[in-house]
Parts: sequence; C-alpha cells; structure tokens
Amino acid sequence: MKSSIINHQSSIIRVGVFDSGLGGLTVLSALIDTIKGAEFYYIADTIHAPYGEKSPKQILQYSLDITEYFLKEHQIDALVVACNTATSAAIATLREHYPMLIIVGTEPAIKPAIEWTRSGAVGVLATPATLKGDKYQKLADTLMNQKPVNLYEQACPGLVEHIENGTLHTPESRSLLQQWLAPMEKGGVDTIVLGCTHYPLAKAAIEAVIGKEVKFLDAGEAIAKRLLSLLEESGHQNSGQTTVHIGATGKIDRKTVKHLISEPTTLTKVTIDPKIPNS
Repeated sequence: MKSSIINHQSSIIRVGVFDSGLGGLTVLSALIDTIKGAEFYYIADTIHAPYGEKSPKQILQYSLDITEYFLKEHQIDALVVACNTATSAAIATLREHYPMLIIVGTEPAIKPAIEWTRSGAVGVLATPATLKGDKYQKLADTLMNQKPVNLYEQACPGLVEHIENGTLHTPESRSLLQQWLAPMEKGGVDTIVLGCTHYPLAKAAIEAVIGKEVKFLDAGEAIAKRLLSLLEESGHQNSGQTTVHIGATGKIDRKTVKHLISEPTTLTKVTIDPKIPNS
C-alpha cells in the first residue's frame, strides 16, 4: 500500500518520532537537519522509561499505543522508532498493523563500525533488551560472518537513568562506565557503537573514561537519510518550513531539549491511553 503522503493537498509531511525519553532527540535532531517541509511530532515516553529494562511484551504495547496516538491526533505519514530496544521488540508488528505508514526503525551501527575498524576490535554499548533481541543477534551474526572481528558487547543497565537524571558525571556513573569500558580498552577497540539513542548524550563521559581516542558511531544520520529516501520515493520534494512539537508522558528535562533542538518547538504533556491489544 502506498504511503498516505500522496493524499495530502499540502506538501508538508507529518512524521511521528518516539523514544522512552531524551535519547530519541539525538535522532530528531538529525531528522530536522536532513528533512525539510515536515511537521515533526516527538513523544518521550518518560512515564515508562527506560524501555531497555522492560519486557518485549510491554515495549510492544507502548509502541502500538503511541503509534495509534500519532495517527489519531496528528494523522502522521511516517513513523520513526527512535529507540533500538523498541525497534527490536515492535518494528515487525508495527509494519504489519500499519502498512499505510512509512516506518523506519533504529539498529546499532555495527555494519559501519566493522567496515571502519582498523584494529579488528569493536565495542558495542547497548541496553540489555537490545543485546538479547533476535534482531540484534541476527545482524551481528551476519556481519561477523562477512568480516570477522572481535566484538566487545556490553549491556549498560542504569546508564539511561543517569542520562535522564543528569547524573552522568557522578562517582557512581563514572564507576559503572569504568567497569563496562575496561574490557574494551584492554582489547584495543578503536570503534565504539553507541547502541542506544540515549548514549550519544553520554559521549563526553565515555571519552573521559576510555582513556584513548576512539571513533563513536550512532544511528541518527543513517536514520535521517533512510527516511528521506523513502519520502522522496513517495513524492516528497524536501523543501519548505519545518515545525517541531515535543510531548512527554511524564517528566522531561527542558534544558536538554533546548540544548539538542535549536528549532522553535512546543513542549507539552501528553496522555496516551493503552487501548491497542497485543497480538
């Protein structure tokens, strides 16, 4: 089925973007830089954050409910799942339920990391749910067969909370980072995949601990380019003004929003009713 973009009288396309919190704003920023003539509607589902420590069933339910909200309230044309964990748990079902939408998910940037590495050692920082997910495992196995490297995978439970709460530079946070990064430093990694959309917000703290220069890769730019390609295939001209609306289901750090998103935005509290049953 073709995207509903072709049904609009206006050239403006409507894009829904969601994550469990602030992390997806790193993706939204890349989208704003790349795609013109768009209305972006972002939801930080902070009331359920972090997704990385929820069950796949719970994450799927949140994803379905948010998508239904976007369709009902904003009549979106495209959906960006700006969360590795939600992509792993929900992207297949979302595409099945909403074939009229252009849907782009997020996955760790392992492919470019494996292509880029010179030492043959790549670190992957991600949430527990992402690393356990079938989508990630299949991607990693496929790429490892193409070019064998030493992959240092590290789940980072609690890192999202430190980012959301503004406690990245506390002794507790630094201790966690030292513990997680020690095997990577010892193994000689020259590339680290930031496998959660929150983690680019922790880049400075990670750099301070890793103790050497490494290349960091995240998915924001790749997502923006992929969505633009799909939109242009549907007739989008990629010109015109851009508007941004940001909503949160719970508390959100307004200072971080203003720091990441330079475009004028509206910031509101949203209520999402859990009405869509899992299937």
